Amino acid sequence: MTLVSAWLRIPFWQRVLGGFVLGALAGWLLGPAAEVWFGPLGDLYVTLIKMIAVPLVFFAVINAISSLHGQKSVAALGGRTFLWFIITAALAVGIGLLVGTVMQPGTGALSLSMDHGYTPRDVPSVVKVLMDVVPSNVFYALTGIGTRVNAAGETVLAAGRGSILPVIFFAGLLGFAMVKLGDKVAEARKLTGQMSDIMIQVTRFVLEMTPLGTFGLIAGLVGSYGFEKLLPLGNFVLALYVACALHIVVVYGSLLLAHGLNPLKFFRGAAPGMQVAFVSSSSFAAMPAAMRSITHNLGVNKDYASFAVPLGASIKMDGCGAIYPALCAVFIAQYTGVPLTPEQYVVVLIASVLGSFGTAGVPGTAVVMATVVLSAANLPLETIGYLYAIDRILDMMRTMTNVTGQMLVPVLVAKETGLLDREVYDNPSTNLGVEER
Repeated sequence: MTLVSAWLRIPFWQRVLGGFVLGALAGWLLGPAAEVWFGPLGDLYVTLIKMIAVPLVFFAVINAISSLHGQKSVAALGGRTFLWFIITAALAVGIGLLVGTVMQPGTGALSLSMDHGYTPRDVPSVVKVLMDVVPSNVFYALTGIGTRVNAAGETVLAAGRGSILPVIFFAGLLGFAMVKLGDKVAEARKLTGQMSDIMIQVTRFVLEMTPLGTFGLIAGLVGSYGFEKLLPLGNFVLALYVACALHIVVVYGSLLLAHGLNPLKFFRGAAPGMQVAFVSSSSFAAMPAAMRSITHNLGVNKDYASFAVPLGASIKMDGCGAIYPALCAVFIAQYTGVPLTPEQYVVVLIASVLGSFGTAGVPGTAVVMATVVLSAANLPLETIGYLYAIDRILDMMRTMTNVTGQMLVPVLVAKETGLLDREVYDNPSTNLGVEER
């Protein structure tokens, strides 16, 4: 126990950073063998987080809505949250276009070859995205396992798409029903709160695996990637990282200052969620850490956070759905030698903002959003294949930007509505694990 206590006394971010450095070193020394030996550790970590995500969200959303002050309060908070989602997404598109124009990542990228693993992604219609929010089978939404009819006419089991929106929708209905029934379901409301507390405790246990998971993920990534894939597109990688960093530091920092909040304290408290997002490349996988960061470290009301963070993990994608498609458009225009017209800039802005709300919080879906934006701007889709080879490297920074925004907006709304504990915010912790604050 002494060893465990000593381990837990090390700040969470230092443990994760240690796993990152050791993983990078192992990948560099062992090459492709590192992915074989250590990659499963990272895969196991991501699987564990995804295992707890659905029940955590399900009970948290029910408990949050049934605990808030009726339907009007939920609607008002939801409206403010969604408005900030739109504002920050529009600012993210502007950052992507600006950085792409200044850094010109597509100029001189002449040695590119298309990755053979790339296949164009199907782009769902707006109607389909909205229809998919309503689950036709509740158990399918909760478990991701349903049935479909195959080519031979047989009914077989089928895996789901990994969207959390149907879970939020159904849990929200149950929460509103509890509000409507009042004291008649007091015991059910109490049980839901207890189940939510249990899942939060399970989340703490799983998050203690983050340093080990980071080691496995980074070792596998560094071992499987060679510089030959990165160098021809080094300018694009640099441009994306610069754009995301500017958006996080300048845009998010300015919004915090405008709300009378210290940005340094926000980033200190949000650091664990940002770290998990960076190494997992999945907003869905980082959701438990993000929720814990803004409640435990930054003082956001737990009921509101349980509603806002899962919603953000589904539709709030500043990195994947706003910065990346905008930067792709500029890159392709520069690579093909065809400058973007003012009309195309407007189309990119509108398509990116609207499209970012349909990006699922799982790895790789930024390609879908790039397809949407490039199609709307009449730019060649084939060029996305050039970027596919380095998508995993890009996805790390994109996802960290997504999740930082998913934590920022609840903090802003909580400050506006009196749901922020300033004493906790002004003295943020950086730990997330099994120990209480």
